[in-house]
Amino acid sequence: MTPRLRALAVHLLTATGAVFAMLAMLAATDQQWSIMFLWLVVAFAVDGIDGPLARRYDVKKNAPQYDGVLMDLIIDYLTYVFIPAFALFKSDLLPGWTGWIAIIVITFTSALYFADTRMKTRDNSFSGFPGCWNMAVIVIFALKPDFWVILGIVVLLAAAMFTPLKFIHPVRTRRWRLLSLPVALAWTGFAGWAAWVDFHPQSWAHWGLAVTSVYLLFAGIVQQILPERA
Repeated sequence: MTPRLRALAVHLLTATGAVFAMLAMLAATDQQWSIMFLWLVVAFAVDGIDGPLARRYDVKKNAPQYDGVLMDLIIDYLTYVFIPAFALFKSDLLPGWTGWIAIIVITFTSALYFADTRMKTRDNSFSGFPGCWNMAVIVIFALKPDFWVILGIVVLLAAAMFTPLKFIHPVRTRRWRLLSLPVALAWTGFAGWAAWVDFHPQSWAHWGLAVTSVYLLFAGIVQQILPERA
């Protein structure tokens, strides 16, 4: 296969994320939350794979007619932000006005963040919470905390988007990558498992999901507190 065909194949892989987003949205409109999250987990896995492939096959050079970064951002907004926000609103987890506050805050702040040219740090981490609402909302669905706790989480994460706090990219952040990448893979497995068992309260997947989420949420901040030795 020529370099051009390999690069085009990567773009086609990225574009499948839009299909998975539509399948997730169709499930969400029927309030089939487990199916919705399964499709979002598939989209999350594709998003984790296509980036390294794009760099390996140099898509900017070999297939420049498609902007892979733009395509990725469009799909990420659907799967990371829009659909999870819709699910949070339509579920019974946030009643009345709290649901409206959540979807307005999530969609508005995420639109600003996704367009922010300063979102990446020098070590390929994210500056501020990277709008991974799909990860936050699936944990909320699994653990089902009190609605005031959920609202507090939404407000805190939205505010964290506009702070200098660092959040790792499990694939691209070099520091601790030997740990971060397996944790991200474990998170994906736990997320799929939790959705597969329809968020059964006795499932061990919930605790695995919570522990891996804590690491992915705070690893970058810990790295800021403990600077890397020269």
